[in-house]
Amino acid sequence: MPRSTHPYIALRLRLAHHALLQFIASLTSSVEIFVLLAGPVLLGLLSVMALPGLMAPTLPRPTALGLLAAQILVTSLPAWLLRKRLLPGSIASWLRQLPVAPRRRWSADALVAGMLMLPLGLAYAISIGVWLVQSPAWLHAVLVPGIAINLAVWLLAWLLSACILTLRMRAPRPVQQAQEQTASVYVPHTPRWRTVFLWRRLFWLPFWRNENVTGMQQSLLLAGTVASMLAWLLRAPVVPGPLLGLLASASLIILTDRGDKAVREQIAVLRPSLDAWPIASKPLTLLACAFSLLPGLAVLLAAGLVLHWADASALQRRVPMVYAIVSAMSLLAIAGLPRLTARGRVALVVFSILALSAIGSELWN
Repeated sequence: MPRSTHPYIALRLRLAHHALLQFIASLTSSVEIFVLLAGPVLLGLLSVMALPGLMAPTLPRPTALGLLAAQILVTSLPAWLLRKRLLPGSIASWLRQLPVAPRRRWSADALVAGMLMLPLGLAYAISIGVWLVQSPAWLHAVLVPGIAINLAVWLLAWLLSACILTLRMRAPRPVQQAQEQTASVYVPHTPRWRTVFLWRRLFWLPFWRNENVTGMQQSLLLAGTVASMLAWLLRAPVVPGPLLGLLASASLIILTDRGDKAVREQIAVLRPSLDAWPIASKPLTLLACAFSLLPGLAVLLAAGLVLHWADASALQRRVPMVYAIVSAMSLLAIAGLPRLTARGRVALVVFSILALSAIGSELWN
């Protein structure tokens, strides 16, 4: 970094670099899974990135503007998703107190946003290169305007990303003081289900508080799993059945894998306190690991009910039963083998997805 760089900008860039490295490290296993399972699909999606901008000159103006607006929002989505990692609440509160001019703060936000946009710019360039190599007939007349539109979309997404970080740096509104309530006498009591009570306090609530995204992440994964499973079982048109089966199986396994990983990370954080408290921590940790299985098992049960409603004769075949058994065994293996290495866990997840996809492909044959 040049010596002439302002200390505040250098600090912001180092914080962002550290946050991005942590984020990449947390996604290492997931990236390996997706690359092994859907490498060609990811390459295909990469080539589609610049397609809206290239096609915009050939579309009616309202349609083109709507498509480009959606492209700008999608391109700036990483900044919105990573805003809490780039600027955690405590760090943002500390940075607000520094005597830095607003213009310098905006410059820092723009440079941090640029760290996110540079890889996306490279992806846009690769996508345009793919279309240049393919050279379809319709592209010849709109090549230069299409490239200019993609550049404008990328710059506007950069601007929007910088604005997202700027809003993140704004001081929160002061919370109105609630009316003072009369002090009530505290009466200690022992909860009826002590282990469940501790699980709720130590696992469930922390996943939804203090900017922890685990609860929202698992909710989105659960919604995606349910949607893909419904589309597969109800034979959604357009998308091939085997692809829907792969998506449903992958979503089911990844839902359990991410949930179990979050629970084990929380157990590691709580371990010193659990060892010091006069409680039996083993039932609590076992309950937490068991609850991480519930979403996947609930999806399997609901899938059986949907299949019975959609085509009761399908349940009389061997394939649904084999799929359910292998799915349950895979979920139990993911949550019940704590001594697996990171590579071993990735191998288990990939093998489970491939096995379930192979079995599920026979469902409608």
